[in-house]
Amino acid sequence: MLDPPADHAQDACAKNRKLNEITTASGNRISAGNYVFACGPWLPKIFPDLLADRIHPTRQEVFYFGTPAGDRSFTAPALPTWIDFKDEAYGLPDTEGRGIKIAIDRHGSEFDPDSGDRVVTSEGLAEVRQCLARRLPALKDAPVTEARVCQYENTSNGDFLIDLHPEFDNVWLVGGGSGHGFKHGPVVGEYVAARIAGSKEGIEPRFSLATKAREHKRAVF
Repeated sequence: MLDPPADHAQDACAKNRKLNEITTASGNRISAGNYVFACGPWLPKIFPDLLADRIHPTRQEVFYFGTPAGDRSFTAPALPTWIDFKDEAYGLPDTEGRGIKIAIDRHGSEFDPDSGDRVVTSEGLAEVRQCLARRLPALKDAPVTEARVCQYENTSNGDFLIDLHPEFDNVWLVGGGSGHGFKHGPVVGEYVAARIAGSKEGIEPRFSLATKAREHKRAVF
């Protein structure tokens, strides 16, 4: 994990708007022409004054349920991905033999990525079982094959944060996936690389820091 720049480094950088060096928590020094902080739910911790009120990590439980051996009706393309907006849940077909994936897509409770409990709850399991029984009745008693606690890193409007740090013109802040960051990863990487290279083509104003309010207004749809 990276420590914020020392005060004297901040003073020096403020004059030329360049961050010249970063010191890690272990004492290692990193020097580069540009810095990209794509730290997911840790961004508010690394930049607390700037992002603590703009990016809110939440606790999200994910479950996988086993399917009958040899039954291909629960794999793609026989079974599509689905989203139940009313139940605030989504599901994916069995891929790679891991089972049906189901999760609740509403914002969970506030979550600390360093110290938060990553063991799923019985209440969470009960809710997704109800969704599974409604959507796929044949799997209502299916065994849980995997379960984990992940996190969303929610911005106020659900849009990505991809912008320069307001104090430095070589420090990029990249995050705010809000639950949909992973699947956009390759395109986000291309977008960030183009911005660092100085391209003005295709700039998306919604990704700016200025659009990230301190009041959270976005619900999962």
